[in-house]
Amino acid sequence: MIIGVPKEVKTLENRVALLPGGVTQFTRRDHKVLIEKEAGVGTGFSDELYEEVGAEIVDEAEEIWERADMIMKVKEPIEQEYDLIQEDQIVFTYFHFAASQKLTEAVRESGCVAIAYETVEKSDGSLPLLTPMSEVAGRMATQEGAKFLERASGGKGVLLGGIPGVPPANVLVIGGGIVGVNSAKIAAGMGANTTIMDIDMDRLRYLDDVMAYNVNTMFSSEANIRKMLPKVDLVIGAVLKHGAKAPKLVTRDMLKDMVPGTVMVDVAIDQGGCFETSRPTTHEDPVYEVDGIVHYCVTNMPGAVPHTSTIGLTNMTLPYAIQIADKGWEKACSESEELKHGLNIVNGEITYPYVAEAFDMEWSKVDEFL
Repeated sequence: MIIGVPKEVKTLENRVALLPGGVTQFTRRDHKVLIEKEAGVGTGFSDELYEEVGAEIVDEAEEIWERADMIMKVKEPIEQEYDLIQEDQIVFTYFHFAASQKLTEAVRESGCVAIAYETVEKSDGSLPLLTPMSEVAGRMATQEGAKFLERASGGKGVLLGGIPGVPPANVLVIGGGIVGVNSAKIAAGMGANTTIMDIDMDRLRYLDDVMAYNVNTMFSSEANIRKMLPKVDLVIGAVLKHGAKAPKLVTRDMLKDMVPGTVMVDVAIDQGGCFETSRPTTHEDPVYEVDGIVHYCVTNMPGAVPHTSTIGLTNMTLPYAIQIADKGWEKACSESEELKHGLNIVNGEITYPYVAEAFDMEWSKVDEFL
């Protein structure tokens, strides 16, 4: 199989989908790897490093898309890439289809086989290809929130950890999954008074046992969110519904009860956002204000730390990519329930129900294609 790795084109996205070590794994199995020129430079891996392990360096993205049987990316294709996707081509990347009808329709029209990192799912319900980036995004959410709480960045001018004689900031984390836990760990580690919310009481009991002394747990409900918002300095939205649009947990009318300069970081923005006033932003222009409340809604947060993020991501994606390359997508997905969950669109047909539900579209059972 020919595996193609184009350079990421999303704004300030420096991650790359395959490291030189991954190229070695493919070439040992007699697969061919095409790497777009300078695709790995932002992560710290030169073209020469890829060539040394057998990759072919290709000057133009168009050639990569034209020649490859399987495209490996990090972020979803953006508009300038839509026409490059080939019929029957495997595209293995983060898609987050439920957040974009335009992307969903473009991929359907291409006739490709779209396998989404974020919906590859283990039998215990965990998402192995989403987890490492959720860990990065969760830790970054607190880091970025602390930065934008600075007065020069539009915030209240509050130091997250406070100082002797001055109390620390109050942080609310909505969602007790991977993102939420990592956000709360960093906030607590910086000394902030931290509250983490979830709707699963068993999860809250577990978090109450294992989190630091300055982390409180609270059941997530509209009433409790309304109660907390006037008291907090930083709100981190960390909810996830597998492959589906995120629920809107902080509505526009709630902002009036918050203190101007409060910061909200919406890590769920890839799935449409969990704040009603959220809209996608970039690392180049990360924040905006609504009713005096600072919103940080960058859709590719881990792209700001590409070296860490790329290594963490490719550690997890490579074994699945090798299965696809060795067996072909049909056999690989037939033999792996985890990969089967990753199939979102096949030859124009939606095969992941939550994507169809997001846009009131029809869908087909994935087994029909295997």
